[in-house]
Amino acid sequence: LTASSQGSKHRRQPMSEQVKEVTAGVERVGMADASAAGEQVVTPWDVEAGADGKIDYAKLIDAFGCSPIDAALVARIERVTGCKAHPFLRRGMFFAHRELDQIVTAYEAGEKFYLYTGRGPSSEALHLGHLVPFHFTKWLQEAFKVPLVIQLTDDEKFLWKSMELDEARRLSRENAKDIIACGFDPRRTFIFSDCNYMCTPFYVNMLKIAKCVTFNQARGIFGFSGESNIGQIGFPPTQAAPAFPDCFPHLFGTNKKSLRCLIPCAIDQDPYFRMTRDAAPRIGGYKPALVESRFFPALKGESGKMSASDPSSAIYVTDTPKQIKDKVNKYAFSGGQLTVEDHRRLGGNLDVDISWKWLNFFMDDDEALEKIGKAYSSGQMLSGEIKQELIQCLTPMIVSHQTARAAVTEAHVDQFFSTAPRDFGSMFGDLQGPAPAPVSGEVVSFQGSEMLVARGAPGEGDGRHG
Repeated sequence: LTASSQGSKHRRQPMSEQVKEVTAGVERVGMADASAAGEQVVTPWDVEAGADGKIDYAKLIDAFGCSPIDAALVARIERVTGCKAHPFLRRGMFFAHRELDQIVTAYEAGEKFYLYTGRGPSSEALHLGHLVPFHFTKWLQEAFKVPLVIQLTDDEKFLWKSMELDEARRLSRENAKDIIACGFDPRRTFIFSDCNYMCTPFYVNMLKIAKCVTFNQARGIFGFSGESNIGQIGFPPTQAAPAFPDCFPHLFGTNKKSLRCLIPCAIDQDPYFRMTRDAAPRIGGYKPALVESRFFPALKGESGKMSASDPSSAIYVTDTPKQIKDKVNKYAFSGGQLTVEDHRRLGGNLDVDISWKWLNFFMDDDEALEKIGKAYSSGQMLSGEIKQELIQCLTPMIVSHQTARAAVTEAHVDQFFSTAPRDFGSMFGDLQGPAPAPVSGEVVSFQGSEMLVARGAPGEGDGRHG
């Protein structure tokens, strides 16, 4: 449902509109019945493949109302940035969008924007699927030379998981170290946890968004039921608010239209931002644009998301080279045939082979990847050999991440979490030299404030900043 179909902000809605809301809510609450009937279910908290064990992404595009990313849009991004498209983009891992084309058009005209992504800190270590949005976001940030905010939803995990709040807050900092290890620059990257950062500008936006969304709408979008605690029901505006720049006066100033926002995320987060986009014009902001990814397939087969609760379904950034080798050889679902003779004759099935799918994510060399695909699908390369290709691809990448992660100190985390006012203009364009080292033991504030305003940021009446 769109905001325009829900009646006015202040008047009591006509009965027909109320009936529409309730009907939509009941339809969405019936998602469990759809799952039982073998239909795919994709929500921010639950991903279940259809009866064939796969996610139908074309069906998701149609159901969610987003647009596919085509070759022409990828070519435009390459032309505007002067950078070769990231493998995730040129190979269709990020496959759908909402108004990404408008972001590119505005950027071509000299208009600035910022990036917003996030992570729910539910586990000690990240698996490879968790790294996908951060690797892509880092590429976007470097290609467009724009600032980035990263939200750690410790509050969400407390509300949904059997987890103490102190543990969720601790995991926020631990997960932040893995995010920092991806290579972000603190001069134009701000990481915050909801519990630490909450401040007047952020809360004001949350309230304005919340007033735009009825309970029946929220139930329809997110599938809330009578068993949902009221913290869960009230949470969505917290994830929606960072799409508006005045949530971060220390970065972007106090003008809600100082910048547009682009959100890289997995397709299951689309419901949050459909709600956000509906609310945006009603609270005086721009609709955020989205660029959305497929799910990273589990090691044991493509059935939706990888599961942190099943270590054999995932490879973690803490795994040793031996663990990586053993997991790939033992658990990576194979598209090979039952016998060598049949495999030589029939070839491997690229549609289901996990080693092939993962190589498409992490092997940068297009020519080498194409050769592997032809050799495996023709039967020239055996299942064990394509698994070895994956092991050789993943091992140095994960070892490199571990080295970078070991170098991240508590002072580095504080540096990224700091709400000290930035210089607005310096966050865009080329950065000069390396980032300054953090000062160990320095007292740093993590909480936002309407009194902490970026230097040179557009004010309330300045309009869009070019």
